Amino acid sequence: MSDTAKLELDGRTLELPVIVGTEGERALDIRELRNQTGCISYDESYGNTGSCQSAITFIDGDKGILRFRGIPIEELAEYSSFVETAYLIIYGHLPAQVQRQRFSALLTEYQTIHEDMKFHFEGFPSSAHPMAILSAMINAASCFIPELTRNYDPVAFERIAARLISQVRTLAAYAYRKSHGLPSIYPKRKYAYTQNFLHMMFSSPDEDYEIHPAVLKALDLIFLLHADHEQNCSTSTVRMVASSRANLFASAAAGVCALWGPLHGGANQAVIEMLKEIQETGDDGSRFLEKVKRKDGEHRAKLMGFGHRVYKSYDPRARIIKARCDEVLEQLGVHDPLVDIAKKLEETALRDPYFLERKLYPNVDFYSGLIMQAIGIPLDMFTVIFAIGRMPGWIANYKEVIEDPGGRIYRPRQIYQGRALNHYTPSDIRC
Repeated sequence: MSDTAKLELDGRTLELPVIVGTEGERALDIRELRNQTGCISYDESYGNTGSCQSAITFIDGDKGILRFRGIPIEELAEYSSFVETAYLIIYGHLPAQVQRQRFSALLTEYQTIHEDMKFHFEGFPSSAHPMAILSAMINAASCFIPELTRNYDPVAFERIAARLISQVRTLAAYAYRKSHGLPSIYPKRKYAYTQNFLHMMFSSPDEDYEIHPAVLKALDLIFLLHADHEQNCSTSTVRMVASSRANLFASAAAGVCALWGPLHGGANQAVIEMLKEIQETGDDGSRFLEKVKRKDGEHRAKLMGFGHRVYKSYDPRARIIKARCDEVLEQLGVHDPLVDIAKKLEETALRDPYFLERKLYPNVDFYSGLIMQAIGIPLDMFTVIFAIGRMPGWIANYKEVIEDPGGRIYRPRQIYQGRALNHYTPSDIRC
């Protein structure tokens, strides 16, 4: 196997080194392309461009493989928890008992936000979207951390990272309650990570929310399955902001904004909205699927929660969460007509040649949306849940960028397609 590729341009032959990843991935190294030829590569939306070398997450979309630090997602989902997986993603290895205890203690220590931050929440209208509040409040929280203004320090970073992971759930719960006109609920030291989030979301000042074990397991699994996913839109955004040496909280806030987009983090919300639209027409899903298969674009329906940009076979996270989804719905005794429609869509798509040939399998968003609907999490909080889960991945990617001694600020190029040389025209003679 050659370790170089040859590019012929203007009568010259340029040798491009081939970078090989630990799982056999191959990439053409074009870092010297512009210097040696005056040309740049063009890859709209970066679908074929590797922007970094990372040791965090491996995905093989053709084979349906997802691994965090080399460990298959199936093993982590069965044996681990979100907090332990967060440590693995950030620090590169599963924590020993003393490390796990220290990490958990830091999460507990920093779970309460500064009292002065409550005044910031008062400035948002009740109609504000929780993602808007979350992004703004993550940035605001950075003002209360003096260490963020100093140079990178691994010791301080441990505390800062734990603070962000811990407080993002507090900020998220406060954002939810603010948008629904409800009083804020303080976290409790006796509760673990996910249990505390549910407590802050659904308890009242005079009565604690009774947390069902199936709900707790399901939400912790949703957090875990979303903990990282390679160089997606929001993670790439975090890395780009980090390359400017912005602080961790500012970079994470940018990640929240990128995740907010309906083509990224809003997919599970779109699933529920699709199911509701089907229900309102009196359809069980059959007529809707026929509309999906129409060639006429104007009357064609869009199937949400099926297929994936990366996975060309079954999303491995979907296999895991489907079993938990069925378990939660059964244990909670949920008889939601939306679930019946969802099952109809799933069963039909998994045997219909149209969907099988196009590899339109249910993805993780399809099932996570159903679980959150059953738990009672409102639609506008779905993407917030995604952001809480994705925080370890953002932190780990930030850490890679900051600790890279040869790292440079991200600066993509472009191909200019505007007008050629033009000149200023005085206002009195403009047509």
